[in-house]
Amino acid sequence: MSEPTSSRLTSRVRALRPSPTLAMGALALRMKEAGRSIISLSMGEPDFDTEDFIKDAGIAAIRGNDTKYTEVSGSKAVRQALAEKLKRDNGITYGIDQILVSGGLKLIIYNAILATVEPGEEVLIPAPYWVSYPDIAGLAGARPTFIDCPESRGFRLDPDALDAAITSKTRMLILNTPSNPSGAAYSQAELKAIGQVLQRHPKVLVLTDEIYEHLVYDGFKTVSMAAACPELYDRIITANGMSKGYVMTGWRLGFAAGPRDIIKAMDTLQSQNLGSPSSIAQAAAIVALKGEGPEGRNSETYMQRNARSFQERRDLAVAAFNRMPGISCHKPEGAFYLFPGCAGAIGKTTPGGKRIASDEDFVMALLEEEAVAAVPGTVFGKSPYFRISYALAKSDLEDALGRIDRFCRALT
Repeated sequence: MSEPTSSRLTSRVRALRPSPTLAMGALALRMKEAGRSIISLSMGEPDFDTEDFIKDAGIAAIRGNDTKYTEVSGSKAVRQALAEKLKRDNGITYGIDQILVSGGLKLIIYNAILATVEPGEEVLIPAPYWVSYPDIAGLAGARPTFIDCPESRGFRLDPDALDAAITSKTRMLILNTPSNPSGAAYSQAELKAIGQVLQRHPKVLVLTDEIYEHLVYDGFKTVSMAAACPELYDRIITANGMSKGYVMTGWRLGFAAGPRDIIKAMDTLQSQNLGSPSSIAQAAAIVALKGEGPEGRNSETYMQRNARSFQERRDLAVAAFNRMPGISCHKPEGAFYLFPGCAGAIGKTTPGGKRIASDEDFVMALLEEEAVAAVPGTVFGKSPYFRISYALAKSDLEDALGRIDRFCRALT
């Protein structure tokens, strides 16, 4: 008789949960395949296509046999393009030996924590947070420690709360701006205030996740932490990727820039857990970063067009949510998510007879009774809220909002 599977797995893996956002997306897909008319608001992926001039660069790389291993940290050409991008767009100067390219942002974060945080040391994570931060930190042996960021502050970190949370065990702060799930973005002044706290704690590193930097609205200006706080330059790991602004999710390319010793250590780790990133994706990324389309440097054109579309959908959805009974919705500065509160629905009963005791109940009842998939705030470290992505066709978004409105109005 074979040994039970669970006894053959490590405690590390048994404690690890699948990504809740991907799990909800998979559940919605299964229901759709079973014949339900599901509208999924759960996935964090732009609904636009990769630009043709970027795709053409990938195809050219394949046809030109640019299909071999590159250096572990990425080709010199892609790291040079990233150095130019960081200088041009973010006002930060890095040499190519301070830049590492990887197979997506998750591996960047994992290697950064593995390289700098000893087992048992703390990684501070403002809540609400991207679902993967605490699990990646835990998998790396670190202890995730959360700092509540209330809606009254726009879901942004209070410098005093940061100061109070730092202990002798604290080794890293993860700061995501603009944020998943809340869409909150930090101004230069707000980053400087956080930097002033960190100056008093010289052992604390910062990993700043800036992957939504190109998706901001109402004229908001994104600022990199390393540019806002140059005095912390040697303690900041700037993490980013090609997925969101450049609409290259499936190309799987993330990158980091930071102190040479940390980047070198991450490179060593990557040599064992990835090898080198895709040469084809790197070739496409070079063209994307330089914006060398048929009309010259046109990257700003499609990014601005995409951002305008997202802003229109954000405004539509925020207004709709704030008309729904029991729901309130903060208007965020960036990304393509909303994080509505559903406190007014707690304790009520759905038309199908289900009592709502939590945001998880709210989301599951919404899926079962109105065929709309969202993600409960619990998995992002904050209740009672839920996250929706408005990165879908406007007509589908309007349909989903209508279903949620009907659901909320039918609660008793």
